[in-house]
Amino acid sequence: MSELSQAEALERANAAAEAARDAATTAQEAATAAQNYADQIAGSAGDMAVQAAATAASGGIEPFVFLFSVFVMAIFVGYYVVWSVTPALHTPLMAVTNAISSVIVVGALLAVGVDLTSGDGALMARIFGFLALVLASVNIFGGFLVTSRMLAMYKKKQR
Repeated sequence: MSELSQAEALERANAAAEAARDAATTAQEAATAAQNYADQIAGSAGDMAVQAAATAASGGIEPFVFLFSVFVMAIFVGYYVVWSVTPALHTPLMAVTNAISSVIVVGALLAVGVDLTSGDGALMARIFGFLALVLASVNIFGGFLVTSRMLAMYKKKQR
């Protein structure tokens, strides 16, 4: 291998410095473009937030749409919470689920007990109350079965 002459080494160093300068310029341009894009997105998001607040303040959002969006978000949150629970915490989670279902049973009993002469929605309240009562009862029963099975797994085997 031959060693580089001083002139060749200087020439290569200058070329490397020029390439580094070009890369720095390109990076600066990319950073400026990214900053402009971020400012544009932030401005758009801010505009949408102001518009949403104005719509909400004027009563433009239907209550059904608002409640349905909360329901959909609760489905996703519930899914990720339940599936990320470790097996050791499954039994306490089932106990909490049973407690929540028992509160639903109380509300369903109140809905089933609505007087049919009280208005237009009384029949629907009774129907949905009965449906909630049946589903919550099934959920409680299933929760107790699963909890019982989980606790049986930790019992010592008797001979």
